[in-house]
Amino acid sequence: MGLNVEFRCDLAHKLVCLISSPISREGHHGKSDDIASEGCNETSDLVVCFGELLIDFVPTEGGVSLAEAPAFKKAPGGAPANVAVGISKLGGSSAFIGKVGADEFGYMLADILKQNKVDISGMRYDSNARTALAFVTLRADGEREFLFFRNPSADMLLDKSELDRNLIVKAKIFHYGSISLIDEPCKSAHLDALRIAKESDCILSYDPNLRLALWPSAEAARDGIMSIWELADVIKISEEEITFLTGGDDPYDDDVVLNKLFHPHIKLLIVTEGSEGCRYYTKDFKGRVAGVKAKPVDTTGAGDAFVSGFLYNLASDPSILENEEHLRKALYFANVCGAITVTERGAIPALPTKDAVLQFDAK
Repeated sequence: MGLNVEFRCDLAHKLVCLISSPISREGHHGKSDDIASEGCNETSDLVVCFGELLIDFVPTEGGVSLAEAPAFKKAPGGAPANVAVGISKLGGSSAFIGKVGADEFGYMLADILKQNKVDISGMRYDSNARTALAFVTLRADGEREFLFFRNPSADMLLDKSELDRNLIVKAKIFHYGSISLIDEPCKSAHLDALRIAKESDCILSYDPNLRLALWPSAEAARDGIMSIWELADVIKISEEEITFLTGGDDPYDDDVVLNKLFHPHIKLLIVTEGSEGCRYYTKDFKGRVAGVKAKPVDTTGAGDAFVSGFLYNLASDPSILENEEHLRKALYFANVCGAITVTERGAIPALPTKDAVLQFDAK
């Protein structure tokens, strides 16, 4: 990917540079789009994350296929849970709703969320199904491989009767993915949770997080992901997901995004481009925020770190959806969160604290 990393730990110098730097319309990252004070709030309102929580097994050696890996290291994972931890580590308030097995892995995951100050009152345990497992690797050619063990796993079996409705009602933001739409009864639980959140005027945040291997077919995946598309206020997608959802269209074409994926009710559509940064689209403005450079060790969780960085800011200040200057600062903050995460193995262990984001200096 041709990336390199540089860190500087002079926090005082960094803070002075960031807070004093004006925003740039061009999106260059010399210092113009750096993290300003708006991206460093001390408090934020509750973000409830709904979906899967599982164990990622990551090879101890980088750049190899799953078959070639000499050994694996276990790490907590699952996109919605990653986001919940990411928000909490940044200093925000988060909760997780989902289901794990009543087994050692499930209890371990619950403890990790609790240790990271995530509210787990919405978690449930299933004595008849195991906690989901996923083997994940980044091959030398840059492609990620996934191998899932969930036949069925506990996260698929969350029933709508087990939802913590009071927790959803308290949320300022309700965040979710698409994996919980694949199987019943979790699909019905997901739809019911969305209804409660919508009726409670939560901001609905959607990261489809396409995992094609988990769906019965590509058509089922496309239909499932799009079935709740128009409910969301904020959507984060990748370039690859644009190509998939549009049937092969150019993911860099603004017209493709605006004509096929932007909907009348959406407040913000974000397209992530890895180390190159991200694009943003609202009813009133669109643009691009450049990324920061990092040497990738493991890209697992980078997108989730980006989402957590952005939602941390959004929960503190929902007006960033209407203020382009503040939105750009929040997106740059999110870009830095993603960049830091790829420099370590595993998802949750690599998610940054706010101090780590402020100390990160990429050139």
